[in-house]
Amino acid sequence: MTVLGLKINNLDQGASDGRTFTRINPISGEVASEVAAASLEDARQAVNAAAKAFPAWAATGPGLRRKILLAAADKLQARVDDFIKAMAEETGATAGWAGFNVKLASDMLREAAAMTTQITGEIIPSERPGSLSMGVRQPAGVVLSIAPWNAPVILGVRSLAMPLACGNTVVMKTSEICPRTHRLIIDSLHEAGLPEGVLNAVSNAPEDAATIVETMIAHPAVRRINFTGSTRVGRIIAETAGRYLKPALLELGGKAPFVVLDDADIDQAVAAAAFGAYMNQGQICMSTERIVVDETVADRFVEALAAKAKTLTAGDPRLGNTPLGSVVDGHAARRIDQLIRDAVAKGAILCAGGGTDGTIVEATLLDRVTPAMRIYAEESFGPVVSVMRVGSIDEAVRVANDTEYGLSAAVFGRDVNRAMQVARRIESGICHINGPTVHDEAQVPFGGVKQSGYGRFGGRAGIAEFTELRWITVQDGPIHYPI
Repeated sequence: MTVLGLKINNLDQGASDGRTFTRINPISGEVASEVAAASLEDARQAVNAAAKAFPAWAATGPGLRRKILLAAADKLQARVDDFIKAMAEETGATAGWAGFNVKLASDMLREAAAMTTQITGEIIPSERPGSLSMGVRQPAGVVLSIAPWNAPVILGVRSLAMPLACGNTVVMKTSEICPRTHRLIIDSLHEAGLPEGVLNAVSNAPEDAATIVETMIAHPAVRRINFTGSTRVGRIIAETAGRYLKPALLELGGKAPFVVLDDADIDQAVAAAAFGAYMNQGQICMSTERIVVDETVADRFVEALAAKAKTLTAGDPRLGNTPLGSVVDGHAARRIDQLIRDAVAKGAILCAGGGTDGTIVEATLLDRVTPAMRIYAEESFGPVVSVMRVGSIDEAVRVANDTEYGLSAAVFGRDVNRAMQVARRIESGICHINGPTVHDEAQVPFGGVKQSGYGRFGGRAGIAEFTELRWITVQDGPIHYPI
C-alpha cells in the first residue's frame, strides 16, 4: 500500500521523522490507509509555506481565483469513484452518501467561485469635509481548516473553498479517520492549478492531534481557524484560539428536534424523519435525534415510522446492497448500544431495530423517551431516534429547546403560519418547515447556536468570516487641527 505523504508547497513528502499511522476499515479490520504522521516541525513548515504564498495569492484577481475553483469542482466530480472507494474503506459510508458528498462539495466550490466578485465594501458617510471614508474587506492571512470524517468531502471542501475564494491561503489538518478521502480533495484543487503553497495538507497520528493543532494555532501567520466536529473538541479549539486571540468559526454537535404538530401530513413527516434520522447511519451533525410529536397523532406517526425503519437494513457498503452502511468504529457501535439499552431499561419502548453486529447498527426507533434516559440529552451520532409525546405547542417548544445544542430543527404542520411561529421559537441556527433536519446548500448561512458553535459557513456569510473589515480614508484638501 502506498503511504500518503504530507502536501506542502504542492509537493508530496513524508514526515520529517519518518513516522506513519494507519486507518483501519471499520468492518473488515484491514488497513484502509497508511499516512505520514506529521511532526511539530512539519506543521510549522506547512504554515510557513502558506504564509510565503499569501501575498501573491491575496493580490490575485477574482477572475483567476474563480477559474481555479471552477476547475477544481470539475476535478472533484471526475474522482467520484475514488471518493466512493475511499469513504467505504475508511468510514463505512455507502456509495449514495459518498456520491452526494461529491455533488454538494462541487456545488460549494462553484459557489465560492461566484463569491470572488462579491467581496465588496462600502462608502461610509464622514463628518469631515473632503474625506472619502470606506469599509474595505481584505484577505485575513493563513487559515487553519479542520474538517471531520462523517461528511468528509462536503465538510472538507467547505473548510477551504471560501477561505481560498477570499484570497487567503490554507493549511488543512486532515482527519485521522479519513486521511485518504481528504487527500483526494487536496489533489483535486492542486490539479486545478492552485499555485505553490496556497493550499497545504497536514496529516497526523491521532495521539498527536492536540499538539499539532495548538502548534499551528499559535503560529503568528495563522489568522483564522475553522473547525467542524464535536462540541468537546470544539471547546478545546475555542479555548486555544482564545489564548492566542485568533478568531475561530465553529460548527459543532447537534441534537436536532423534529416537531410534528397535530395537523402534520403524517406520510411526509415520516419520510422526512426517516431520512433525517438514518441517512449515513445518523452520523450527520444535522441528524434528527429527537421527534417531538403531538399526542393526538403520535400513535399513527410512530407506527408508520417504525414500519419505515424496519425496511432500512444496514450492511457492508462495499457490497452496495443495503441503504445503510457501517458506523465509524466499534467504539461508536458500543456507545450507541449502551444508549439504547439504558433507554429501554428506564421504560422506553423499542419500536424498531436495537440490534448491533460489530459496526453494523440497525435503524432504531425509541418511543416514550424521558429526561431520565441518557439518550434524551446525549448526542447519539448513530441510527437511533427518540420520540417524546407532548400535549400542546408550548410543551413542544419547551421540549425542542430542552437541549444544550442548537444546530438544525424541523417543524411539520399544514398550517404554515402556525408552523412558522413555532419555528421562530426554536433555539437553532437552522430550521426547516415541512422538510428534514438534514438539508444543506452551498449558498446558505450554515451554523448553530448554544453548544453547536458560532459563526456561519456559506455564501456571503462566509465572506465576513474569512476577511478583515478595514476602515480606510482618503483626505482631500487642508485639515484644521486644534494644536
